[in-house]
Amino acid sequence: MTEKQKMLAGELYLASDPELAAERREARRLARLYNATTEEEDETRNAILREWLGKCGPRITIEPPFVCDYGSNIFAGDNLYMNFGCVILDCNTVELGDNVMMGPNVHLYAAYHPTDPRERLEGRELAAPIRIGNNVWIGGGAIVCPGVTIGDNTTIGAGSVVVKDVPANVVAAGNPCRVIRPV
Repeated sequence: MTEKQKMLAGELYLASDPELAAERREARRLARLYNATTEEEDETRNAILREWLGKCGPRITIEPPFVCDYGSNIFAGDNLYMNFGCVILDCNTVELGDNVMMGPNVHLYAAYHPTDPRERLEGRELAAPIRIGNNVWIGGGAIVCPGVTIGDNTTIGAGSVVVKDVPANVVAAGNPCRVIRPV
């Protein structure tokens, strides 16, 4: 398996692999272009997003600045809104359903590191997919950790740290994030 295949399979991989490094450089180039646009340049922004992301629905708004590791592993549905300063570490797939809204500075981390210091010192990393359902609101400053699924129609409170799956149709908040009540 290539290092990219290992990364997407959730296995230990070397992030320093030349193919992965080249893809990250391209993502940073596209980030610079995107983040330099203004609100009057919707067509330019949309063209960059369609080149950058693995998939994006017809209506998408991402307020700059926005950064991600690759972009090609982000699969966004229709009517996505991401406020200023969002970060997606998409070392594995990040699926965003329809009508997903994120407050400012929301971070989605598919990437993580081994707890064994020898593996970390070798430069090995891990990644697990993130799945966010339809009609989800994620409040500002929330962090969604690797391997998490958030169900449809759920609201995640601002500042939450989501370390485990959150079911559909609930309001959840806190550190660690927990269900507060049904919708």
